[in-house]
Amino acid sequence: MVTRSNKIFLLLLCIITLTGINRALAQDDDEGISTVLTAGNKNAIFGDHADYTFEVKNPTNTPQTGTVSYLITQHGKNIKTASQKVNLGKKSSQKYSFDLPSLPSGFYKINFMVNISEYDDTTRRVFGIKPDVIRSKYQKPADFDAFWNKAKAELAAVKPNFKITPMPKMNTDNRKVFLIEMRSLDNYLIKGWMTVPINSNPNRKFSVLLGLPGYQVNLLPITGLDEDLAIITLNVRGQGNSRGPIDTRRDEFIFYRIEDKNNYVMRGVIMDCLRAVDFICAQPNLKHDNILVSGGSMGGYLALATAALDKRVNLCSAQNPILCDVNNLDGEVTWPINDIKKYIRTQPGLTFDKVLSNMNYYDGKNFAERVTCPMIMGIGLLDPYAPPYSEYATYNVIPGNKRLMVFKDLGHEISQSYKDLEGRWMRDHFALF
Repeated sequence: MVTRSNKIFLLLLCIITLTGINRALAQDDDEGISTVLTAGNKNAIFGDHADYTFEVKNPTNTPQTGTVSYLITQHGKNIKTASQKVNLGKKSSQKYSFDLPSLPSGFYKINFMVNISEYDDTTRRVFGIKPDVIRSKYQKPADFDAFWNKAKAELAAVKPNFKITPMPKMNTDNRKVFLIEMRSLDNYLIKGWMTVPINSNPNRKFSVLLGLPGYQVNLLPITGLDEDLAIITLNVRGQGNSRGPIDTRRDEFIFYRIEDKNNYVMRGVIMDCLRAVDFICAQPNLKHDNILVSGGSMGGYLALATAALDKRVNLCSAQNPILCDVNNLDGEVTWPINDIKKYIRTQPGLTFDKVLSNMNYYDGKNFAERVTCPMIMGIGLLDPYAPPYSEYATYNVIPGNKRLMVFKDLGHEISQSYKDLEGRWMRDHFALF
């Protein structure tokens, strides 16, 4: 049975950008030897030192000898290694305990290796040491607030020309579907979708979920079972049905006009999100004090930025936000850094330092300092695009009511438990019972 508290998360599956599937804790061979790695903390977040248990199972009729070992690395450098001898009888198993040395605050990659008579395997994980004290060493620009106040003033000068078009052929038994259009920064036409529960009370007002898109994702209308929530999905400029003049190849969007901080594509994209809040607040059937912004990956980043720049947002949910602590991403992630560097090589006179200077105005960490509404955030420790150090550097500076869910075995994704929490959290705050 689908409960009311879970309905919204069945819908959010369409919003959150997932790039993989859950990795199992066990490295199994159905016909033979397998291993199970267990962290001493359920989230692989520790105090001074981490500890693990590495179990080797031998269901075969052949005794196994060799070693189990680990290797800790950080930023590509070896930190510590150790091993234990293995002497497994036939049809037996053994657990090996590893108490790792004390380490400074930060995140570390760890490989556990088993090398025995008839089996070799490596299990790769990440763990954190005192991540609550992580702070970025890079400061936001002194004129960060002035930069974004200017962008907001330019947006306010653009007449939105809101347009709502019923799409009756897309309606469901319980929801009406509308195409929405509006003018944003630089008079750019952006589009999205709104679905509203069908009800017999013309004066009823609905709380709002504003779903923001992942990178180059075309958001479609979300129709679900929820009876008291309007759902708006926004396609920012250059994406989905808002492509228009900005119609780049997929890999080019992230660096479109990045050489000029005043014309970088993300300036308009973020203003598109604020214009969507303007749209919500212009609708008489929507609750202007019950607005949740939510998204994953780039959508998580946009949720952070929107909540930071527009205090009409009441709740913020960011999953795996990208572009956080951007100066720290070089050497830690391949995307988007490699694509940006590739573009720089085609632009005479443009340097990586200049791009980073521009990107400081778009750093998710710098937006996070301004988020004052209640917020939840979800991260995966194995995330190749939003590494945990950068995510914690962002989360730790959020000043308001906040909660973080850590998924030690996930990459650029979150689990159903996050969606369940988000639904209960939203309903509690919006009194939707």
